[in-house]
Amino acid sequence: MRIDFDPDRSDRNSFYRLLTATVVPRPIAWISTTSADGTDNLAPHSFFTISSVSPPVVQFTSVGRKDSLRNIEDTGVFVVNLAPEPLFEQINATATDYPRGASEFDLCGVEREPSLRVKPPRVAASPVALECELHSTLRIGDSTVVFGRVVHAAVDDAVMVDGHPEITRMRPLTRLGRNEWGTLGGIQEIARVPYDPEG
Repeated sequence: MRIDFDPDRSDRNSFYRLLTATVVPRPIAWISTTSADGTDNLAPHSFFTISSVSPPVVQFTSVGRKDSLRNIEDTGVFVVNLAPEPLFEQINATATDYPRGASEFDLCGVEREPSLRVKPPRVAASPVALECELHSTLRIGDSTVVFGRVVHAAVDDAVMVDGHPEITRMRPLTRLGRNEWGTLGGIQEIARVPYDPEG
């Protein structure tokens, strides 16, 4: 037996909670931006994925008009920092609804490092940073999808194995439903099965 949910008959927050509890796990884009007046902002966004490989484009969704979105619209640049398990409490703290003009880097004790190609700083302790220039935005309902062209990737050599970022060394966090977060669990490997026209 199934329980039916009609989004047109549910309130917005109830259906939001249903979606975020079932579309799991969601990778986290820890977005750093700098406002037009020079204030560094840092916030986690869990509606995040790859849009294109050539050119390399990633995307995240701002639910509502948050500082990350406003800063990107004003400046055209941002950084996606991987959100690793050892920084769990700082990542969560940067999700606090601080007033506009406050810097989560400073308030949450997150160390910066300079980016190579864009103005916003990278998170120094994040193992991977994708420096992005704004490609485009798409407004859908109460949300805005932000597409960023990756112009530089910086990866900590400590997480590299044979030239490849190694998942157990990166230890990425994910978001689940409610206040739940996911850590790296079991890993399974299986090669794709090539089509055999004679098979």
